[in-house]
Amino acid sequence: MSVHLVNPSDNSFGTAVITPRWLFVLAAATPREVGDPILIDESIEQIVPESIAPGDIVGISVHTGNALRGYHVGRMARERGAWVVYGGIHATLFPEEAFERGEAHAVVKGDGDIAWGNVVRDCLAGNPGKIYDGGRIEGSQFLAARWDLMPPEKYMWASVQTIRGCPKHCSFCSVWRTDGQQPRQRQYQSVIDEIVDLRRIGFRFIALADDNFYPVTLTDLRLAREQGNTAKVEELMAIRTERFQLMAELAKLPKDMVFFTQITMEAGEDGEYLDAMRKANIKGALVGVEAVTPEGLKAVFKDFNYSGEALANQLQTFKKHGVHVLGSFIFGLPTDKPATFDATVEMALKAGVTFAQFVMMTPFPGTVDFARWEKEQAKAPEMVGDVPITRYWLIPTETRPKMFTPHPSMSSDEIRDRTQKVWDRFYDWGAVWKRSDCVPNLKARIAFIFLSKLYRQMYAGTGISTDSARRKKSKTTARWMAAQCKKLFQAKPMPELRSPTWDVSFTPSAMRPAFMRNNLQEQTSPFVVIPKR
Repeated sequence: MSVHLVNPSDNSFGTAVITPRWLFVLAAATPREVGDPILIDESIEQIVPESIAPGDIVGISVHTGNALRGYHVGRMARERGAWVVYGGIHATLFPEEAFERGEAHAVVKGDGDIAWGNVVRDCLAGNPGKIYDGGRIEGSQFLAARWDLMPPEKYMWASVQTIRGCPKHCSFCSVWRTDGQQPRQRQYQSVIDEIVDLRRIGFRFIALADDNFYPVTLTDLRLAREQGNTAKVEELMAIRTERFQLMAELAKLPKDMVFFTQITMEAGEDGEYLDAMRKANIKGALVGVEAVTPEGLKAVFKDFNYSGEALANQLQTFKKHGVHVLGSFIFGLPTDKPATFDATVEMALKAGVTFAQFVMMTPFPGTVDFARWEKEQAKAPEMVGDVPITRYWLIPTETRPKMFTPHPSMSSDEIRDRTQKVWDRFYDWGAVWKRSDCVPNLKARIAFIFLSKLYRQMYAGTGISTDSARRKKSKTTARWMAAQCKKLFQAKPMPELRSPTWDVSFTPSAMRPAFMRNNLQEQTSPFVVIPKR
């Protein structure tokens, strides 16, 4: 009997940019008595059906984008006599769908760190439950990933998570509903221990795979003080202090390390925080810009962001403090006009955004936008074949629309074409070469150019294209580029690197660090981390 953990994907590139963290975390959650699980990341290579035997246990994590492929894998595994278990954000929202479409034996809702072990033991006993509710575990319960099971030559970046949940309430995002608005923060000592483990085996590029690395804003603190809410101020300050403690420790790691994370635009108002990020070698961050007009920001409940000239200035602030921005923009909002596309790319170029992604408005389950759209569709349901448009993830890729919600003044094809042109303009050779001056030498500039083109190929060429021949060509090109780009991120392993020895008297509520460093002794952290779903 073997345990298989599968990350489903329709696009296999042979090499992946960032490790799918959940695979290696649930590997750590797998009971030792069943041995090491077999990990299959289909963004690298697809699963071989013959590897599944009767009595095996197959765990599949699905988000909305890969649910259809995940259900296909599950049906195949069940046909071969395996126990089939689904988890992930989509299975949490639609558990019954996993039974109906994916022939599940069981579904894990919420966090899987503790629940997964229970599922495996119940399957071994031949009596799995139907629904396992993992809930939202505390940061101290997050599991550290089993990086010893990872093929390091297949990934450019590793991933470590430091916090889950987001206090915002953006209309297009489900994180604040599925993972909560109360930040669940992992103790910084366990984060450092895991990063040291990764650097030992040769990873120096690491994504801090957080929902929001900036969980407490200056505005949050100001409002709590104005309300005279002393308890809230203390709570927010404790979270903020832990963030600074983490960054102070990151700054002590080997100087060749590069970190990347995800934060909100409000961090641009917090120079102290950005300076701490720079000192910690957090070189870049995905920042949700979303829209460049006040009307667009209001439409997605994100009117705490700036627009216009103030937006450009705030984006430039990140760069002035040494933090490069991967700006995320959404097209297809009801307020968008044809001129919005040019205005957006011009803003991104003017503001000095280092990377950018331009996505078409998609109503994801669990979001305010989806609930509003589903309610509207109930009045006059639209079908694609025998599938309601509100279950678009069940429509085969070759017939699935690229836009699902009608726009008041533009067709879906027009929005798609204009979005593609924005990608092309932002990532043309001249623009990429100009932006590559942000790195120190020619080798780094070559790496920057390769990564820029690879990013555009993976996310625009295969994601927006509707023509099957173009998609196939884009996948082939991306596969070749990924293999070449991987070489630029390889680093010499540092097996001699040691973790600090943390003072056991430290408590999470401490307002000042109470630890000491001893590079002669290695300590294995008892703490653990949860997957980004």
